[in-house]
Amino acid sequence: MAGLRLIYVVIDGVGDLPIDELGGKTPLEAADTPNMDFLAEAGKTGLMYTVGRGIAPESDVAVISILGYDPFKYHTGRGPLEAYGSGITMKDGDLALRCNFATAGPGWRIIDRRVGRSLTTEEASELAEAINENVRLESHPADFIFKNTMGHRGVLVIKGRGIRLSSNITNTDPAYEQVGGLGVVRVGARMVLRRCTPKDDSEASRWAADLVNEFIEKSHEILEKHEVNRRRVAEGKLSANIILTRDAGDRVPKFFNICDRYGVRFACLADMPVERGIAKLAGMHLIDIPPPTRGIEADCRLRVDRLIEALPHYDCFYIQLKGPDEPGHDGDFRRKMEVIALIDEHFFGRLLPEIDLRDYIFCVTADHSTPCKLKAHSDDPVPVLISGDKVSADGTTTFSEKECRGGELGVLERGVELMPILMNYLKREL
Repeated sequence: MAGLRLIYVVIDGVGDLPIDELGGKTPLEAADTPNMDFLAEAGKTGLMYTVGRGIAPESDVAVISILGYDPFKYHTGRGPLEAYGSGITMKDGDLALRCNFATAGPGWRIIDRRVGRSLTTEEASELAEAINENVRLESHPADFIFKNTMGHRGVLVIKGRGIRLSSNITNTDPAYEQVGGLGVVRVGARMVLRRCTPKDDSEASRWAADLVNEFIEKSHEILEKHEVNRRRVAEGKLSANIILTRDAGDRVPKFFNICDRYGVRFACLADMPVERGIAKLAGMHLIDIPPPTRGIEADCRLRVDRLIEALPHYDCFYIQLKGPDEPGHDGDFRRKMEVIALIDEHFFGRLLPEIDLRDYIFCVTADHSTPCKLKAHSDDPVPVLISGDKVSADGTTTFSEKECRGGELGVLERGVELMPILMNYLKREL
């Protein structure tokens, strides 16, 4: 490819809505982002519905789409992606679910879906170990693996002994539902634990729902009296006393190999298990990086260093940065603005001086918007920029939702449209 390479950066949840306290600007628009603005000014911009209009996607569905896979064709539930990205093997007929440690009060009211974001990975590991050691499923012949991943996040895989399980069941997490097989946000949902129910009258669905409910009830008993939670309550912290499940899948998706499809060598630097699972299933090489910390500057510097080391060995790089999504969910617009500025300074500001933009195609976008007003994903389009090599400028001056609306890329109605555009630029066919 004569040295031309693609650097494709997805900033999780960076999109937002105007905020009165910021003078009607979004956190991205209000943040100090000279490096992303430089890329936007040097190239073309637009907006993109990462799955489609009217769909507020979960990250897995959106990432599948913006990597060029039609989620309505390829998506089999977030659970299998989380399992695969976490190193848990599963076969067709096993049941995998994305999980959250959460805090439940009387009447199964969900006080906090993420235990106030204060549950450490070390605490979660102790709780997961206790569950795996002490819970036994008896409603149907089955075993399980429960694994915590980062902080409050986890994954559950239930393996039937001589029986197949179906993912055609409802979520117990009240904040999400499945529509057309895709995980979407339930806006204005009542925060009460939902009982898992089968969506059809098949034995495989009924058994799956029974086993999920049994797991939640029995793990709750373990969590309620665990020393980790007793200590947390004594310290004035929330108890991680319930596990919420969502986005069940009973088979691993069969993606086409992205390297073979486009004739490139693709590598991935991703923070979260689900994105790592998607990248592995797509045939990308995973560049090993430690989990993100609270130190955004150090995290960005390490990721830039690993990227620079890998540049000579691959043609394309998919980079996922978690950063702004969490303050969006927390409704903290000032923190979201600060995180965006830190990413601009310590990721883009460190990377750009190390490369010649004429040798690269840069794409910067998001998997979804996470507006601070909603504290949840929304169906709003996200900004997208393409810059580098011979990409001509379209007059955009900054990287923001408002500015990108007038860019030459226009509005991409579906995220699957983006990857072919990037490949065309990479192969200089435009």
